[in-house]
Amino acid sequence: MSYVDGFVAAVPIANKDAYKKHAEESSVLFKEFGAQSVVECWGDDVPDGEVTSFPMAVQKKGDETVVFSWITWPDKATRDAGWQKMMEDERMTPENMPMPFDGKRMIYGGFAVIMQS
Repeated sequence: MSYVDGFVAAVPIANKDAYKKHAEESSVLFKEFGAQSVVECWGDDVPDGEVTSFPMAVQKKGDETVVFSWITWPDKATRDAGWQKMMEDERMTPENMPMPFDGKRMIYGGFAVIMQS
């Protein structure tokens, strides 16, 4: 079955256009290196929680919104090889593709698909 990388981050609302450009440019590379699809979602209805929530998880500030993203891969081996290529590619350096958000507050992980309908 396929493999999915998931991401949640807080992005300054003022950086929406910069974030979208960053996402579009990086998605080209992910697909070049084997990803099947890249989905980027801008927070629209992301409530604060009392115990836990997306905003709490990324320490969202008042001038930020939460983004939710995922990348699908055919399998984990393709994902691992793709990420290795991404990290070695000059186009992904901070100078060439600066992140328009605080990457230290991003949460992410890789997931093996167990069901899809």
